[in-house]
Amino acid sequence: MKPLDMPKSEKKEEAAAPVVKKEEVIDFSKVEVEPLFADYVDFETFAKSDFRAVKVKACEAVKKSKKLLKFTLDDGSGEDRVILSGIHDTYEPEELIGKTLIAITNLPPRKMMGIDSCGMIISAIHHEEGVEKLHCLMVDDHIPAGAKLY
Repeated sequence: MKPLDMPKSEKKEEAAAPVVKKEEVIDFSKVEVEPLFADYVDFETFAKSDFRAVKVKACEAVKKSKKLLKFTLDDGSGEDRVILSGIHDTYEPEELIGKTLIAITNLPPRKMMGIDSCGMIISAIHHEEGVEKLHCLMVDDHIPAGAKLY
């Protein structure tokens, strides 16, 4: 609550002061990235990969696994898609719920820990001071589930 005896000019200044969000400065000087592939992929081969925006409806740790997370995803098809990803050492399941990620959706199902994984979550990996760092590709939440990437 504001004191009643505060001068009007101070009230106006307090209300008008914009909130300035401090931009995080990231130091990439110690980052090592893998070399680019020397071999080319023809366009037809590339075009066969179906990259889609997916919304994380649920995410949980897979029992008996230290690395796997089980994602239940909205891929825009009207049916839930399950993808397993070995990223539990980087992310806790609850921090990914509600996020919009990128996945390849036309890979054949692959059984992991007895669960069919129907696709792959796309992540970026680099090394920093000898330690592997991973970040899932997260995109603007205004992109709807199922949006195709080109």
